[in-house]
Order: sequence, then structure tokens, then C-alpha cells
Amino acid sequence: MSPLQPSPGVQPSAESGVNQDMEAVAALERDAQLMVRVREGDEVSFALLLERHRSPVVNFLHRMVQNRAVSEELAQEVFLRVYRSRETYEPTAKFTTWLFRIATHLALNWIRDGQKEKRNESLSEELIEGAERQVADRQPNVEQSMLQEVKVQEIRRAIEALPEKQRAAVLMHKYQSLDYSHISKALGCTESAVKSLLFRAYETLRSRLAHLA
Repeated sequence: MSPLQPSPGVQPSAESGVNQDMEAVAALERDAQLMVRVREGDEVSFALLLERHRSPVVNFLHRMVQNRAVSEELAQEVFLRVYRSRETYEPTAKFTTWLFRIATHLALNWIRDGQKEKRNESLSEELIEGAERQVADRQPNVEQSMLQEVKVQEIRRAIEALPEKQRAAVLMHKYQSLDYSHISKALGCTESAVKSLLFRAYETLRSRLAHLA
């Protein structure tokens, strides 16, 4: 048997899945290790955490508050709170769960404080790509491009119109790939409540966007 061939009974897809799981565990361990070093006064480790997670946090906050400048400010506050909490940090939960719990709390508070300003900002790159896949796979002509833009705007408005917690749950579930357990910890509710939030949110989106199918 060639050394490049998989062993009998071991499927490449299974190997790939195991490798992905191992990489996910390694990433979790790296985050925890870095945060423990931050707790011990290592500024370089904090810079590494900031580099690894700042972009996902900013993108999440942008989808929540629909304001790029505010999302940048809130992200700065998120990492400031992480740094201030360094001395009491214990690696008992996934670092990103803790991180997005802080981000969600700040975003919901900002929205509820009535500071939200509606601006005509473009959708995040992921949402645009998702809309493009639904609208057309080929290079659009001018008419198709105009129709696509209308549909993208409808998708944005539908997501923005969701109640705050439903919107947060959808963004964490679809765009941050967090599972029910981590979302429940981020939102401070039970897993059953998260499932209910997501069910209601997706039902609402399906209803409002049925004409785009």
C-alpha cells in the first residue's frame, strides 16, 4: 500500500473532520493560554488576542448597531473590559463565549439607550455574499444588478427589523458559528430560550423574504 493512501476503513472525510476538531480544540487552548498569560502581565499575549478576535467582534457589533463608527468604539470597550478583568480570569469557559457575552451586553445597552442612528451603510461582506448566492450565480446584467440590489436591501431591512435578542442570536448563530450553549451564555438565558429565539427569528425572516425565493 502506498504511504499516501489512507488506511483501510479510514475515510478521508472522517480524517478531515477529526483534524478540524483538533484544530478547534487547539484554537480554544491557544486563546485560554494567551488569556492566562495576560492575567500574569504579558502584554504581548493581549496584543495577540486583540489581533485574533478584534475583526469578528467589530463585524458582530456592526451588524447589531448598524453603525461602523459606533461598532469600532464598542469593540474598543469590549477589549478594555477584557483587559480590566484579566486578574480574575479563569479558563472555565470558551474565551469567545465570554468575549461575545461582553459584546452583546454592550450592543444591547447601546440600542436600548436610544443612541442608535440610522445610516445608509453597506451590508457586511458575508451578508452580501449570501444574498448574491441566492440571487444569481452568473455575471448579472444591468437589470439583474438593480434587482439584486433591491433584494439585498430587503434582506438587510428584514434582519434589522428583528427584535434585539433575536437579531443577536441570529448573528452569533449564522455568522459567528456559535452553538446554542455558547449563545445562551452570551445572552444570559437558557438553551431552550435560544432555540425559541432562533426559531421565531428564522420564521419571521422566511415569512418576510418568501417572495425572494
